[in-house]
Amino acid sequence: MGRAARARAAPRRAPAPGRLDPKLRVWIVFAGRVKFGDGRADLLDRVAVLGSFKKAVAEVGMSYRAAWGYFRELERAAGVRFLERHPGGGPEGGTRVTPEGRRLLERYRRFRRGLDREVARRFRDCFGP
Repeated sequence: MGRAARARAAPRRAPAPGRLDPKLRVWIVFAGRVKFGDGRADLLDRVAVLGSFKKAVAEVGMSYRAAWGYFRELERAAGVRFLERHPGGGPEGGTRVTPEGRRLLERYRRFRRGLDREVARRFRDCFGP
């Protein structure tokens, strides 16, 4: 679920006063210029679930044009296709994530989970439980 969808799904609780939490922004860079991080991973994941680029973009709160341009640029920089379009409506139409896109998403999520575990461990070492 994307950040925008998570924000709509549940009300936020105020953090406890004085509470410290680590926050880390991470992305991988293709061809030295095109970034892929949590937001784009969420978008790719939503396309895989929904089978529609338009619905996925709306759910994560991006403009269709900006998101489609980003993925075209990402595919050029990576040298592989991450999305494939199937024109028309019904079960055969829509946008699907390619096997390369699924591999990228899987590898990025595994990379991110490992970083999150290490960040939590280091944070506890430095700031306590």
